[in-house]
Formats: sequence, structure tokens, C-alpha cells
Amino acid sequence: MKAEKFFVIGSNSFTGATFVDCLLTHGCDVVGTSRSTELHPVFLPYRWSQQRPAGAKFTFRQLDLNKDTDALAAAIGDFRPDYVVNFAAQSMVAESWLHPDQWYQTNVVANVRLHEKIRQFAFLKKYVHVTTPEVYGSCSGNVTESAPFNPSTPYAASRAACDLHLMTFFKNYRFPVVFTRSANVYGPGQQLYRIIPRTILFIKTGRKLQLHGGGRSVRSFIHARDVADGTWRVARQAPPGETYHFSTDLYVSIRELVERICARLGVKFEEVVEVVGDRPGKDAAYLLDSTKARTTLGWKDAISLDQGIDETIAWVTSNLEELKKQPVDYIHKP
Repeated sequence: MKAEKFFVIGSNSFTGATFVDCLLTHGCDVVGTSRSTELHPVFLPYRWSQQRPAGAKFTFRQLDLNKDTDALAAAIGDFRPDYVVNFAAQSMVAESWLHPDQWYQTNVVANVRLHEKIRQFAFLKKYVHVTTPEVYGSCSGNVTESAPFNPSTPYAASRAACDLHLMTFFKNYRFPVVFTRSANVYGPGQQLYRIIPRTILFIKTGRKLQLHGGGRSVRSFIHARDVADGTWRVARQAPPGETYHFSTDLYVSIRELVERICARLGVKFEEVVEVVGDRPGKDAAYLLDSTKARTTLGWKDAISLDQGIDETIAWVTSNLEELKKQPVDYIHKP
């Protein structure tokens, strides 16, 4: 049986790299692209696996969504994948206030240029656009896929704009787009500026962790492998034009999350945390309803928060000397 072909844009991202690992586990033929060279293997889950099914193959190409639109579209045309999955975005919320034009350039303009080219590829079965619950703003109750957009940051507004653009392509051209929005994703291999690996690393290295606003914001944290499984199901099963949420039913504040990590590492919260001011436009909560993915795709979250935290602690511990050499803060690239 011929291997299914996936083209993954943003394969250097944490969720992108974890999804590539999922695809290779399923025996797919995969091309991944990112604007930077491949990351250190410690941040690439698909580099950790020792065995792959027959047909599994991964090829990486360095292509910038902003600068290499023609080459990126040509690479898709040459590979003729069954599915394109796009994880690429300027994704930092707080920093989007500093250079909002760069967020719109990447998340809207560059994407529109690419979509205009690939909408003409008749071989494409599905285009999966990985977007964000930030488009809904701060909401009360569980948010379904039909909730209105109410973005409160330049990042969120740029993502909402691209989502709306893609729906016009679906309605006018029948472009086979589907959307995914996930709760806060975490797990082994995540960038060190994210809260879970950052907390673990700072405790391990004796550094104080700054907690914005005292950690009052409430989130649902979902393991990257669960999101990858959902994305796999969406690509292969979902009807074009639909949106799917991936989330757990466990909601915790950022403070509670950090306290869980402290307890598992045997340290006191007060000794490792410094409370600082909150970021502008930060959403108090977005609690995603994932009923649709569970009932129509047969998806479920399989990895508990405690299990995922333990996995991430084990990853940090086993790679501690290498991780000490890596940047712990977000480094912006225009």
C-alpha cells in the first residue's frame, strides 16, 4: 500500500515536530519546512524514535513562508501531497504588541499569498490550518467552534483575519480547508520559554521563575501527542470548512500548574517563584469544548496532566546539560 504523503509547514515548531513524529509512526512520507535550519535534536521528537514502519520517510527543507512563497508552493507542487498541514505563525502574544506589523505580515499576508497559489492544486485532499483559541478572546463557559471571534491582541487579531480569509476561499473556491484550535499544548521537546519546561528547568538550575499576574489565568493543558493524534484525524476524516477543538476537561490556573510541578520536584512554590505584572490584553480564560472532535472523529485525550508533567520532567532531566546551553527566553525573528 502506498504511503500517504503529508507536507508540514512549520515542522520546527513544537506541535509541528510532534505531528511529524505522529505521521512517521503511521508510516507516512513527509516533507517538513521551516524558515530556520532544523533545530537541535533535543527539540525534535521525530528524531528520538528508533524504528519506523515501512514507507515512513522525512525530508526537511529550509523555506521561509514570508520570503520563499514561490519556492514553497513549488515544493508542494513537486511533492504532490495528499495533505498540507500549516503550523507556521508568529505566535507570541505579548511580543505582538511590540511589532504588530510583523505579526500581520506572517500570519495574514504571507499566508494569503501561499493560499492563492495552492488553492489551484487539484491533487490536494485537505489543507489543515492550525490556528488558535485566542481568536475568541476571554470567554465564560465552554467555548464551542461556533463562538464569535473577539480577539484582544494583535496576535489574536492576525490569526482571526487569516481564518476569515480561508473561509472565503472555502466558500468561493471550495478550497478544502479545515481548522484546528487547541488548548495550551505541552510535552517533551517544547521550547524552554513555555511555562512547563521553563518552570522545570529553572527549578533544576536554581533560578527564580517570574509568574505574570500571580498566575491567576485559567487554562487547559493538553499533551502534544494528543493534539497530534487529533490533527491526524482531522486531516484524514474531517469535511472541508469545519473547525475542531482539542482540549481536556481539566482546567487549572497557571499558579496551580506551577504548584503541581513544584510538588513533584520537592520544592516550595514561594522559594522558586517571583510574582510580576501581567501582560496587556491577556485573556483570563478560554475553556474549549472538544465534544465535536470526540463524537465525530473518535478522538480523546489519553495523557493526563500529571503523566505529561512527569514525561517533561524526565526529558529536562535527561537532557539537562544540553538544555543549559539553549536560550531560555523567546528570541524574536521578524
